[in-house]
Amino acid sequence: MNNYFIIHGSFGSPFVNWVPFVRKSIEDKGGIVYTPDFPTGVGYQNYDNWNKLLTVYLEAGLINENTVFFAHSIAPIFVCHFLVEHKVKVKRLVFVCGFNNYLGIDPDYDSVNESMYFDNLKDVKNYADEIVCFYSKNDPYVKYDFEKEFADTIATKQIVIDDGGHLNSESGYTEFSELLEFIEE
Repeated sequence: MNNYFIIHGSFGSPFVNWVPFVRKSIEDKGGIVYTPDFPTGVGYQNYDNWNKLLTVYLEAGLINENTVFFAHSIAPIFVCHFLVEHKVKVKRLVFVCGFNNYLGIDPDYDSVNESMYFDNLKDVKNYADEIVCFYSKNDPYVKYDFEKEFADTIATKQIVIDDGGHLNSESGYTEFSELLEFIEE
């Protein structure tokens, strides 16, 4: 049986954007879902701190070949970095607005995101059977070219939403029904 992880983005939490909607949808189907609350904020959000938290789930045997990850914004590159570093194979990755580039928009975001980036992005293809990337043509935070480059590097399937913004609550995505097709009973 599959289990699911939903990973929030920078300065986020498991209680915002479409995370509660997807969590409830998984639970309504009888699925097991984890939504870790990662440290956020300058001085707290970094790869090492997020890695420590997710490693607890890994060591408990909860991340395995039956795991599906949903991840938003900085979380996709974090998940890729984590899987490659720990050499963990999972079933599916569903990424929303993923990137692996310095944004240059806000110094706080750049400082908390910097440690997540890594050079061997394409290696993540060895650790997931399917990688789906959703992204938008008008994201106000992550340039379309960065999201497309990220998806072109790793995705087995790409879904581009013309007017989706950052695919977060600010852009009207408190629900995200397109993600539900990647939940299996």
